[in-house]
Amino acid sequence: MSKSVINSDKAPAAIGTYSQAIRAGDTVYLSGQIPLDPGTMELVEGDFEAQTVRVFENLKAVVEAAGGSFADIVKLNIFLTDLAHFAKVNEVMGRYFAQPYPARAAIGVASLPRGAQVEMDGILVLG
Repeated sequence: MSKSVINSDKAPAAIGTYSQAIRAGDTVYLSGQIPLDPGTMELVEGDFEAQTVRVFENLKAVVEAAGGSFADIVKLNIFLTDLAHFAKVNEVMGRYFAQPYPARAAIGVASLPRGAQVEMDGILVLG
């Protein structure tokens, strides 16, 4: 099976030894996105909701570069530095996803790159 790199200039450039996403067959593995503004490569200003929206927008850009949509995401992992923000994640996620929702995990972590409060990665399957 061949694999190919997925890249979008509408999402932050990789800041390490990874790709924004890799497609293997019909499956696309999305690397973790934190709330970096793709234009400035700085964390977005604002509260937790602003960070969460930026993460979803970053993921959306990569998903679309792969030729998919959020409806194609089958697994979403959410990493939070404070699990008290879980209700806000659900609220924002409802703006981006419709049923059937993807499988999901929410994981509390001690810290994230660049002081982010939220990071997400996922898997999508294309037609």
